[in-house]
Amino acid sequence: MSIFKRLRDLTMSNINAIIDKAEDPIKMTDQYIRDMTEDLEDAEKAVAAQIAIEKKFKQLYEEQEALVNKRNQQAHTAAQAGNADLARRALEEKKTAEGKLTEYKTSYDQNKASADNLRSKLDEMRKQLSQMKSKRETLVARYNAAKAQTEINKAMSGFSSDSATAGLKRMEEKMLQAEAQAEASNEMSAGNKSLDDEFEKLNKDQGVEDELAALMKQYEKQ
Repeated sequence: MSIFKRLRDLTMSNINAIIDKAEDPIKMTDQYIRDMTEDLEDAEKAVAAQIAIEKKFKQLYEEQEALVNKRNQQAHTAAQAGNADLARRALEEKKTAEGKLTEYKTSYDQNKASADNLRSKLDEMRKQLSQMKSKRETLVARYNAAKAQTEINKAMSGFSSDSATAGLKRMEEKMLQAEAQAEASNEMSAGNKSLDDEFEKLNKDQGVEDELAALMKQYEKQ
């Protein structure tokens, strides 16, 4: 399976559609983030390997390019010195180096194009992973808000102003009933005074009457 298969198959629009249908969108998003993170790590290794190959061929063709220039200069130097044999040998090695230069340059161009393509895909994967992480934060906020709203609706489903008013009225009726019972109890308690209580009250009343009579009699004499 290609390292970039997920990038081709799971565009953000496809991922969004799958997440919207998921029973738990947060868990689904976390799974995609883990998968994309693993793919990104593999892709980074693949790109690094491709870049290493690109640099190797660049080094090889630059070495042959330098050798071509060197042998060409040496051939001119030998010719100026009248040494045809040495000039010939320099030109022969120059010819061989030119062949290798062409081969290495072609390989370098091909590998550079592949590396550039992988770099582009790697940047796209990083972008999608960043978008997925941002989407997760939005999903968490929306999910928690929806969950809280559901709990509130559930709590409010058994509550209404009519039921609250009826409940308050029942409480008032019970309070009035309790107060009436307390008042009746007091009256019954007052009606059930003992004989000793009655005589004690009578004695208190008689004492007041005696004191009043004495007081009135005192002022009559004056």
